[in-house]
Amino acid sequence: MFELLEPICLVTYFADECNEELAALGHRTYWDGYFASRAAPLGRVPAQVVHAAFYSFAEGEAARHIPSAWETIPPEASLAARERGSAASVRRILGDELADSPGLVRAADLTTRAATSAPTEGRVNYAGMRTLPVPSDPVARLWHSATMLREHRGDGHVAALVGARIGGTEAHVLSALEMGIHPPESFGRIHHLPKKRLAAVMAGLRERGLVDAESRFTDAGRETKQRIEDLTDELAAPPYDALSPAELDELITELEPLTATLVAAGSQ
Repeated sequence: MFELLEPICLVTYFADECNEELAALGHRTYWDGYFASRAAPLGRVPAQVVHAAFYSFAEGEAARHIPSAWETIPPEASLAARERGSAASVRRILGDELADSPGLVRAADLTTRAATSAPTEGRVNYAGMRTLPVPSDPVARLWHSATMLREHRGDGHVAALVGARIGGTEAHVLSALEMGIHPPESFGRIHHLPKKRLAAVMAGLRERGLVDAESRFTDAGRETKQRIEDLTDELAAPPYDALSPAELDELITELEPLTATLVAAGSQ
């Protein structure tokens, strides 16, 4: 389900329409729009709360955008722009034939049932999205519900990372190693961080035996990464309990051509 739904969500970050909608509101940078719109379901919380909920950003990154991104642009406006732009991207990429198909409507309905059925306890970002109205337009509803499930999975991933005592920057290092990026400090999500901070992170991972002297995975590091991923998958399962096995099979069938089209376009 992650592989089927993730390309729907990625249009928010890869395609132009969402960023254009947010820029039209007055957000000066991509990251102003990102933090303003993604954090909006949490309400006007301090940067420290956004930092805690998002987990993987370095200290101070959320504070560069929150609350300043909300001072002249209401969070609700940023949220609406994100949905409007993301739905427009999905529709453009799919084309009218797929976007207006009965299969998409059915996929949106089943995804929404799953996305609105899981417990919210301990799922801060997911709980925030659960407070939002579900769009009536099927394309927007599919994007919205897929994004709810993405936040649900993300909250579970954070829980798995906390349980394994892996911080946000450490998680990026492990992901970089899994992707074959070496040195892992060159990974795009962390390469801009202060060298002193990155050196401390790598030293901590070596001290725990998760990476070796050459900044590569040890067996223990690889096992830790896999354990986190397995637990993330396990914690992502509850929403789909709302669907019967036949409905889950139907959802997979209806999503496959939609996802294939989005993947072929790179969700752009």
